[in-house]
Amino acid sequence: MDIVQIIDPMQDPRWDTFVENHPFGWIVHLSGWKKVLESSFRHIKGHYLVLIDTASNNIQAALPIFEVRSRLLGNRLVSIPFATLCDPLISTSGDMTRLFEEAVRLSKQRNIPSIEIRTLMSISLIQEDSMGVNLFYKHHYLLLDKDPEELKRTFNRTNVRKGINKAIRSNLVMKVADSESDLRIFYELHIKNRKKLGLPPQPYRFFQMLWDTFMQSGKMILILAQKDDQTIAGLISFKYKDRFSCEYLATDQRFLGIRPNNFLFWEAIKTAYNEGFKVFDFGRTALNNEGLMNFKNRWGTTMVDFPYLYYPAKLSKKMNNQKTVSGYKLINKICENSPDLVCKLLGQICYKHLG
Repeated sequence: MDIVQIIDPMQDPRWDTFVENHPFGWIVHLSGWKKVLESSFRHIKGHYLVLIDTASNNIQAALPIFEVRSRLLGNRLVSIPFATLCDPLISTSGDMTRLFEEAVRLSKQRNIPSIEIRTLMSISLIQEDSMGVNLFYKHHYLLLDKDPEELKRTFNRTNVRKGINKAIRSNLVMKVADSESDLRIFYELHIKNRKKLGLPPQPYRFFQMLWDTFMQSGKMILILAQKDDQTIAGLISFKYKDRFSCEYLATDQRFLGIRPNNFLFWEAIKTAYNEGFKVFDFGRTALNNEGLMNFKNRWGTTMVDFPYLYYPAKLSKKMNNQKTVSGYKLINKICENSPDLVCKLLGQICYKHLG
């Protein structure tokens, strides 16, 4: 017999062990991610739904889901905010049915009208007719089943290999960040990049919490590209189990000509291979981001669907054109044409509503 409960993963010693042993378990499922989110964003609160085997008192399956409250965008339940790989931790379709029923009950109890569940590997186990599927994102990954130099031969010659070689000839040097001052330098580049894209930057508090929570345990790495002792680009990646996942890239636009992004990804691939990781993850890409899609395709990656599930089902259609949401274009304009300080303040305001 089993029952559904809500636990606090930061207090329950079973949780992180369960994540470690589950085939879909990823860094964002760990109790530390709840700490990062709730410490960074006051509008986000986590509820960890678990299916417990009453005979053994072990966790059988789980669905971490977070309240994201916003007067501007509406209240919703999200599994999991600001995460890419965040499958429900299930083994059968029956697990998902039990946990989803509890999520719906929770949504009614908390007066929250919508639920979003992000999937990848678990999608074949989810058979909930009441949820709609949105395929707005793709996922790119590279199997580290060959020596990096052999893998390199599968990269696009013109756009990738020549870029790597140009960066090396330009005397770029890799540095692994070892202090929060390195993180602050990365963040200043991040602000400028987000501004160029017309997007508000995440608050520094979020990156600081990631650093404090995951850096010491070796689950996060910040690789910097330096030119003449000046940091010109940085890449934050997560490291957990057999997967090395690129998450946040920031580059000084003045140095794009010497291809620091190619350099960072190449150094990251070599690092991941040398440390024994099996999968190099390029993360998610929106279908309408043609430039980023092409960049990732040229690294010899495999591309698969990245399904997002919505309840009620009709919400999935509304999400197909996310960039037409009221206010989005206005925020683009403000970010693009504002000083860095204003862009940073706008990020603090906007991220009180996002998740």
